[in-house]
Amino acid sequence: MRSVVVVGDVCVDVVVRPVSTPFPGSDTEAAIRVVGGGAGANVAAWLGTLGVPVTLAGRVGDDAAGRQQAAELAGHGVRCALAVDPAEPTGAIVALVADGDRTMLADRGANLALSTVDIPDPLPRNGHLHLSGYTLLHERPRRAAIAALAAARAAGLTVSVDPASEAPLRAAGPA
Repeated sequence: MRSVVVVGDVCVDVVVRPVSTPFPGSDTEAAIRVVGGGAGANVAAWLGTLGVPVTLAGRVGDDAAGRQQAAELAGHGVRCALAVDPAEPTGAIVALVADGDRTMLADRGANLALSTVDIPDPLPRNGHLHLSGYTLLHERPRRAAIAALAAARAAGLTVSVDPASEAPLRAAGPA
């Protein structure tokens, strides 16, 4: 079985499901859950759960949320190669879920500080690189993502890219 390196985001998701139409300026009852998230972390967790040898390269804050995410991922069989950022918090997303649709409010936190030094070196030969598209949407993590793609090409890895979400893709543009 080929090993997979996932380069991507690690977040805490706060999933909010209102039980009725929200009342602006007042209270609305809702079911609220806090779960592990981030596009890269989610892919790594599923691969690990399926028994695929997987390493997640990403960045978390030096906080309880980052430690919790690393522990949860390890529990799914993920080898975590997560850099710990002393200045930025672990990313957090509030996902409002209603009528089968979701609206996400994102604080990318430490994910935006992903650096080329956070990419495993060397990448495993004959493996696979999965790149979260969110790493391509901002300048600093984009440099790390492009370096990971170049290293994957040099090592002969196959590559997949998750395109991420529509609105940030439009904002980043095709270049």
